[in-house]
Order: sequence, then C-alpha cells, then structure tokens
Amino acid sequence: MDYVSALVPPVVMAVFFTGLIVTIVKTQGGANKAKEDAAVDAVLANAEHTRQAPRDTDA
Repeated sequence: MDYVSALVPPVVMAVFFTGLIVTIVKTQGGANKAKEDAAVDAVLANAEHTRQAPRDTDA
C-alpha cells in the first residue's frame, strides 16, 4: 500500500501539468489572440506615453 501513496502525487501532478499544457495550446491564437494583442499594445502605449512625459524637477 505504500507504493500507492508514493505514486499518487506524481500521477496527480502529471495529469494537472498535461491539462495545463493542453489549455495553453488551445488558447493560443484564434479569437483570443486579437484581444490579447490589443491589451499588450495598450499597455505598451501607456508605458511609452508615461516614459516620454516631461517631468517637473524643481529641486
């Protein structure tokens, strides 16, 4: 019975990891890709705008 308790955690982790990989592969591209690209573009544009804003340095 000890071998069962020793094998259960790795098997559970392997099943979870396989499910995670399948989910990642399925969500690549398609309709989600346009939304993800738009979100990344918005974050990058915001960061670029913030970086280029002039600073008031009255020290």
